[in-house]
Amino acid sequence: MLVSIILGGIIGWIAGKLMHSRGGIIRNILLGIVGSAVGNYLAGAIGLGATNSVGAILIGIGGACVVILLCRWLFK
Repeated sequence: MLVSIILGGIIGWIAGKLMHSRGGIIRNILLGIVGSAVGNYLAGAIGLGATNSVGAILIGIGGACVVILLCRWLFK
C-alpha cells in the first residue's frame, strides 16, 4: 500500500511536470493513483499491457496525463 502511494506520487509528479499542472503533493498522489488505474484500463482496452515495471510506470504517466487533461476541461 505504501509503495503504491509513493509510486502514485512519483507518477503524478512526472505527469504534472509534463502537463505543466499546478498542484500540491496530495493532488499529485491522487492524480497518479487515479491516472494509473485509468491508464491500465485504457491500455487494456486497446490491447496493450505492461510486461515490466517501466511499462507500468509509463502507462500510469499516460493515464495521469489524461486525468489532468480531463480535470482541466471539467474545472475551467
